[in-house]
Amino acid sequence: MSKIIDTFIAPPCHDKVEILYQDEHLVLINKPTGLLSLSGKNPQNIDSVHHRLVQIFPGCTLVHRLDFGTSGLMVIARNKAINAALCQQFSQRTVTKVYSALLCGHLHDNEGVIDAAIAKDPALFPLMSICEIHGKPARSDYRVVERFYHELENGSLLPLTRVHLTPQTGRTHQLRIHCQLLGHPILGCDLYGGLISPGTEHTPRLMLHASELHFTHPVSGESIKASNASPFGT
Repeated sequence: MSKIIDTFIAPPCHDKVEILYQDEHLVLINKPTGLLSLSGKNPQNIDSVHHRLVQIFPGCTLVHRLDFGTSGLMVIARNKAINAALCQQFSQRTVTKVYSALLCGHLHDNEGVIDAAIAKDPALFPLMSICEIHGKPARSDYRVVERFYHELENGSLLPLTRVHLTPQTGRTHQLRIHCQLLGHPILGCDLYGGLISPGTEHTPRLMLHASELHFTHPVSGESIKASNASPFGT
């Protein structure tokens, strides 16, 4: 099997990691777009959510990750026991994650389900692929919030659909590739066809934001329903 070489160098991220809640067991944060969740092997990719937070909360660990371009809610464990308890909730799929996104074009249906297996292919790295034979099961729900037009600098109108996406599984790039499969990629997605035409205007960030995170506090047993408004509209 050919060795995968990651040549990506993350540009500097000057936005802060916003701490929304903290106790002695866990931390809830709002991750900015353009920041790695975990530091890369390349020393130029040292800056990350974990690298920053471990300076504040020694011994903290990531329970889950968000893609480099995705912003929004993450829960961080402050010790190994809490990490194990939260990871179990994620693996048992008792955690609910809701994302806000802007999709290119106008979706026909107001809601629906995308059920398509996703596979890794070293030949396509960093892209994932839809593959029912070799892929792992992947399922995402979507619900339309608004259909509208965005006026570009050249005066043309770009049709967009604001949606809420709820992944039932947690595959790499799941929401991005599932939206591409719908024929409506996420605006600003450089991997799965969400970039607007060159010369129209500056390509925006990846318009994907983790806006809700529901889980059970592993110590108190309290039902946590965290929400964080999307920076590009609800």
